[in-house]
Amino acid sequence: MRISDVLGPGFYDLARDVFRHGHTHYDLAGGRGSLKSSSVSLLVPLLLVKNPGTHALVLRKVGNTLRNSVFAQYVWAVDKLGMGPLWEERLSPPELIYRPTGQKILFRGADDPMKLKSLKVPFGYIAVTHFEEKDQFSGREEIRAILQGTMRGGERFWNFETYNPPLSREHWANADAAVDRPGRLRHRSRYLDAPRDWLGEAFFAEAERLRAADERAWRHEYLGEAVGTGGNVFQNLECRTITDGEIAGFDRIYQGVDWGWYPDQFAFLRVHYDRTRERIYLIDEYYVNYKSNRETAIWVQEKGYYDYQILCDSAEPKSIGDWRDMGLPARGAVKGPGSVEYGFKWLQSRTIVIDRDRTPEAWREISGYEYRKDRAGRPVSGYPDGNDHAISALRYALEPVIAARGYRA
Repeated sequence: MRISDVLGPGFYDLARDVFRHGHTHYDLAGGRGSLKSSSVSLLVPLLLVKNPGTHALVLRKVGNTLRNSVFAQYVWAVDKLGMGPLWEERLSPPELIYRPTGQKILFRGADDPMKLKSLKVPFGYIAVTHFEEKDQFSGREEIRAILQGTMRGGERFWNFETYNPPLSREHWANADAAVDRPGRLRHRSRYLDAPRDWLGEAFFAEAERLRAADERAWRHEYLGEAVGTGGNVFQNLECRTITDGEIAGFDRIYQGVDWGWYPDQFAFLRVHYDRTRERIYLIDEYYVNYKSNRETAIWVQEKGYYDYQILCDSAEPKSIGDWRDMGLPARGAVKGPGSVEYGFKWLQSRTIVIDRDRTPEAWREISGYEYRKDRAGRPVSGYPDGNDHAISALRYALEPVIAARGYRA
């Protein structure tokens, strides 16, 4: 049997990358019926067969959920691959053992870290890990701690993390996925890309019923979009690739800086504003901690971003002076009465186009920026303070355009 006979077409490129070890980490997000978990369960047994001496560890946050979920998924997978008789099933603890070699797929819960630390395989090493329902883990730190204990004793490793993106864009799993990390491939899948007969007409009919009744819920549950809790400050977001060709045609460039050290971040943004269509394009960012004014100025100089004026938070005149002494066209933004509120409203009434690969931190801030709520769950008036450094840099950058509409009056 060919792998393409049982693997969804949307995962062909992923499978090729996996088998040639193109990356070590694979972040797979999608909604219902997107085939992400079933695809990984098909790839992992084949990886072991192709790599004798290796084993796999499949994890969920809570151990008592393993047998009826991910273990059953893997039993289905080896059977689908025509390899069922070659794999022995053990239930306590759950394991699949490849009879010809003794290689194991171990299933464990992360709720007993001591058992994970004492985990042993009969030979070789654990080369493959699969974190199912990644968002149920407490954070990147927990996953990293587990990997530090498993990724040892071998030369090549594969780590898969599958999950349905949580509703809130601020959830750690969504924020983590937005980071462009070396050695990691991000894959997104939808039920609409799956062969229709695999899911069945009833599945598609149910999806369409929800789409008609509540499109926002459909986007979250079936498309796997982090649509937010409903209190997002910025609703008009367009998240897509911004090409080099587009940027080459941008003629109105604006740049802004929000000073920071730690824990507040220094944030620099370079943007384009299309006045005719009232669209803001985020071109590049610099979002860091522990960087001196000299270090941040050197970054701007090396990027060649001294070609346009840079409007900065005027609360730090010394920092502005440091940049000017280094030859950068920096000056303080004018914070007139009501400028913050007017600036936010102005930004809210425009479409903000964000390329997550170009400006991941700005995307995280802007897409996850939500009104605070009272105890009854009602939005509180006013814009929340904190975690808004890129947003502040954006307001400063576009001050000349915003001010032209009269907030200084």
